[in-house]
Amino acid sequence: MSAPTPQELVDPAVHEKVMAEAERIKAWGEAAERFARDQVNQPTINNWLEAMGLDNPRFRVGEAPPSMAQVWTMYGLGGRPSEDDPLHSMMRALTDAGFTAVLGTNCEQSYERYLRVGEQLRVTTALDSVVGPKATGMGVGYFVTSRNTWYVEHEDGTSEKVATMLFRVLKFIPRAKADA
Repeated sequence: MSAPTPQELVDPAVHEKVMAEAERIKAWGEAAERFARDQVNQPTINNWLEAMGLDNPRFRVGEAPPSMAQVWTMYGLGGRPSEDDPLHSMMRALTDAGFTAVLGTNCEQSYERYLRVGEQLRVTTALDSVVGPKATGMGVGYFVTSRNTWYVEHEDGTSEKVATMLFRVLKFIPRAKADA
């Protein structure tokens, strides 16, 4: 038994519209630039270490765990993504096309170096890929992968890339309960 074709899973006009929107958003490149609310600081590092159950002396003397890169640029409780945010723009396009459910699938991070107390971070987001339609146990949908890149801003006006993250989600039409 062969896998269903895209035309069997999603109306061809819907698929064409989804993929055209994906290409349009991918062309933005790195977008949705935002700066961290706070510089890398020891109190936040201490709180994060405690929450994670870690105690490494290296991180008590001016360096932050590399996996904290995202912490500094999170939106916070009242934050909202900008209109030029590629991930959220693609998610809206899929919602408008009837793909209303979302499931996080995986995240891959890479680090160039440790962050240091006092550094100012900024992050950008790019749409990396949209793959589908795919039939999954959850329903038919598209895998959307975005790429965040974190930079340290130096006093001389230059930027240094310090971390990246690929974040993949499945945006799908939930299977009917009778189908499950």
